[in-house]
Amino acid sequence: MSTTAEATQPDRSAARSLLRLWPYVRPVRTRLFTAAFVAVVASCLSLVIPLVLKWMVDGPVADRDVGGVWLGALYLLLLGVAEAVLFGFRRWLVARPLAGVEAAMRADLFRHLQRLPVAFHDRWASGQLLSRGTTDLMLVRMFLAFPLTFLLVNGVTILVGAGILLAQQWTLGLVLLAPVAPLVFVIARFEGRYSSVARTAQDQVGDLTTVVEESVLGIRIIKGFGRHRSQAAAFRALSERLRGTELVKARLLAGIFGVIMIVPELAIGAALVLGTMQVADGTLSAGTLVAFLSTALALRWPVDAMGFLLAMSQEAATATDRYFEVLDAEEERDDERGSGHARRLGEDSRKVPGGEPGKQSAEDSATVPGSGAVPSGRPPSAITAPAPGPERAGGEGGGLRFENVRFRYPDAPEDTDPVLKDIDLHIRPGETMALVGGTGSGKTTLTALVPRLYEVTAGRITLDGRDIAAMPREELRTLVSMAFEEPTLFSASVGENVRMGAEYADDEQVRRALDVAQAGFVDTLPRGLGTQVGEQGLSLSGGQRQRLALARAVVGKPRFLVLDDPLSALDVHTEALVEAALRRVLQDTTALVVAHRPSTVLLADRVALLSEGRVAAVGTHHELLRDNAEYAWLMSGAHAEERDR
Repeated sequence: MSTTAEATQPDRSAARSLLRLWPYVRPVRTRLFTAAFVAVVASCLSLVIPLVLKWMVDGPVADRDVGGVWLGALYLLLLGVAEAVLFGFRRWLVARPLAGVEAAMRADLFRHLQRLPVAFHDRWASGQLLSRGTTDLMLVRMFLAFPLTFLLVNGVTILVGAGILLAQQWTLGLVLLAPVAPLVFVIARFEGRYSSVARTAQDQVGDLTTVVEESVLGIRIIKGFGRHRSQAAAFRALSERLRGTELVKARLLAGIFGVIMIVPELAIGAALVLGTMQVADGTLSAGTLVAFLSTALALRWPVDAMGFLLAMSQEAATATDRYFEVLDAEEERDDERGSGHARRLGEDSRKVPGGEPGKQSAEDSATVPGSGAVPSGRPPSAITAPAPGPERAGGEGGGLRFENVRFRYPDAPEDTDPVLKDIDLHIRPGETMALVGGTGSGKTTLTALVPRLYEVTAGRITLDGRDIAAMPREELRTLVSMAFEEPTLFSASVGENVRMGAEYADDEQVRRALDVAQAGFVDTLPRGLGTQVGEQGLSLSGGQRQRLALARAVVGKPRFLVLDDPLSALDVHTEALVEAALRRVLQDTTALVVAHRPSTVLLADRVALLSEGRVAAVGTHHELLRDNAEYAWLMSGAHAEERDR
């Protein structure tokens, strides 16, 4: 999702935006304040140099005292060395802590992204999220390291220098300070325009990142259909848009730099002419004029740099806005009826505990595939549902039940028909139910409601009599395991990908899961379970990826299993072997299986026919073949497909 259209808000304040960084800056505030103080002292030392020059010109030079000249030169050298050392010390003070601030912000952003609902990720382009976690945070770090300090340093330096100028010769000082009012007006106009353009440029970088990512992930499609030219044209068009925006930024910067540099130059020139006339009249000493002009020149860099510093500040403010746009998005929340554990977990992730942004709890530090980290957090056995009582184990309340479930996607208008309408379905404990329906009937959507990837619009879903809306998601997703039709693998080893379903599974358990999925091909890979499968698992075939995804779903022996057409990419012979092994797994779990083929349907005890978002019929495969024309028609097409295969 590009947010370019939302770039500028009328009441937006760069200062308010940047103040939101305070919770991250607070832990390192001592070093930052110390660095700012050191930089102010170093900058003010440069204003002492003109005073030494005044003493040298009016003293040793006028008196032809060579020793005094050498002494003055030594003073100047010491002042220069002290200034350089102090500025170097300032950089050392801020380098490490600000790198830590950036890392903490990036960690918080990543952790928050994991906790945002699927509906959020449906709306946002991945390139926009990537640019917020990389380019935008780099701009924030650069602001904290340089502009934040030097806006203060330069402001103090200008004020101190102005006082020195007025003290030396107030008439010349007024000449130099006359342009201040028009400069303030010009800078205020510049800030507003530059902020809008900077936001547009950052959004366009996100759009460009999205195109690059999609082109890399979809390279097989691009090459297969010979679309490299059209993709290149699309990339070139976005690049041209970004180039145009950057040129607008450059023109704005050139304009403000021109004004900031020319106006003070004119003022200095006027002061030089007036001062020279006063020296000629004898009303001003040569040393005072030299000191005055030296002070004015020493203030040139702080004044000239204001435009650059303000531009960096505006970019950092828009980057901060973009960062908090994501962080302000509401996380998945557990219902008030639940234990509140996961809700507190979500709230803690938004805080900066003890002044330490990004500090992870034990639950947060679980292994990311491919990271090589030692798994942490709680084992699945630590989160268990109550043992089913007599009323749950085999009766009306047990198993998986949908009660008057209605669902409309969060972004859909209120007046549109729900995708799912009044779903009533009961899968008894230990039973496997196949979900059959035509394309667009809502099968995948229904399965996504079980682990609460989406929240039901109305009605409720229960597991062994417990409303899933009242269960912490951490517990729910330990009880329910899923395999999707489009399997997603991570840039990690085969073993790490399978252990996503149960991170504490040992090699024996992983092997059993691979046997169920008939994934014996793993033994032929160069390093077996340790083989890296590459980004998205594209180094494997579609059937191999699907079998690893199935192994991931069954490795933890879940109480409830949701399979969304998990065998669609398998050949007939492999499918038969997987189904034979899967039957043994399904005996010990309650399962909902989306099926398109008769062979998959035969895995189930009963079948539910979904039609236009409603449950049209429930029964055994043979009953529905006999009594339901739509089901018979769907299965006849599937039979024909199997015969063709």
